[in-house]
Amino acid sequence: MNRVAYGQIIGIDVSRDWLDIHCLPDGHRLRVPNTDKGHACLAELACERAALVCFEATGGQEWRLWAALDKAGVETRQLPPAQIKAFAASRGTRAKTDRIDAELIARFMAFRPEAGRCLPHEKLRLLRALTSKRGQLVETRKRLLAQIKAHGKLGTADMFAHMDDNLKELLDQQITELEHRIENTIAADATLAENAAILRSIPGIGPVSSTMLIAEMPELGQITGEQAAALTGLAPIAHDSGTLRGKRAIGGGRRLLRHVMFQAALVAAHHNPVLKAFADRLRAAGKSHKVIITAVARKLVTIANALCKMRRKWAPQPA
Repeated sequence: MNRVAYGQIIGIDVSRDWLDIHCLPDGHRLRVPNTDKGHACLAELACERAALVCFEATGGQEWRLWAALDKAGVETRQLPPAQIKAFAASRGTRAKTDRIDAELIARFMAFRPEAGRCLPHEKLRLLRALTSKRGQLVETRKRLLAQIKAHGKLGTADMFAHMDDNLKELLDQQITELEHRIENTIAADATLAENAAILRSIPGIGPVSSTMLIAEMPELGQITGEQAAALTGLAPIAHDSGTLRGKRAIGGGRRLLRHVMFQAALVAAHHNPVLKAFADRLRAAGKSHKVIITAVARKLVTIANALCKMRRKWAPQPA
């Protein structure tokens, strides 16, 4: 457990205001502010120790730190919170403080040196930010339309019609503007443009799902189909013991991407000739709609991964 594969590891618990730091193998601890000055201090410490720096994904609070460390030439890893939580349970650690979390993160990295992911390219980070913002605005528009419908049922639609129309027009305009920026970002990079063209050649994958695949899974084309399905959270998880064969279920992975792939699977199950035949076979076997769409989404991801790996566009199979 105390073996440190990288020689030196620095685990960080990232919060809005502070960075709690735990160094291995000597157990040195400190706390610095989550500011540019604190990032510079941490980068200096990491360079002095030639250490690998690791931290949990925190919903975006770690991105400025991540970029600053990368710019300083520090090797970094972002770790999945679910794995850190399971690691804590395996050690019997019930207490939770920022200092304890920082140590757990460092010790998990020592235990699983292959875990985590490196900082995506700057253009991918920009694309991810744009797609994330677009998703937020689309969700806001969806809630607004539901509210407009509710006003109609209550008989109060006329009271708010002007306000709702203006808000919907503003949301439509901002979503369109973001979509143009996303297209321009992809078109400005030859590799991103080629990946988008490959993905969009697959019946069922459109502009939104292709952009999400590029932004949320930069590993696409560099991993196996099974790994791609697992990263998307579409790989079936076994629950077997002895002679008991439990029901398979999916879980984990990158949630936002999985939801987009479900939408793409609904289209592919009707308009992609290969996946339509696959869905029809499952339907004939008595599988439920949810199982069918999940299986189609998983196949769609593995096809996308294979085509990106071969650098080939989709080609209809001969009859």
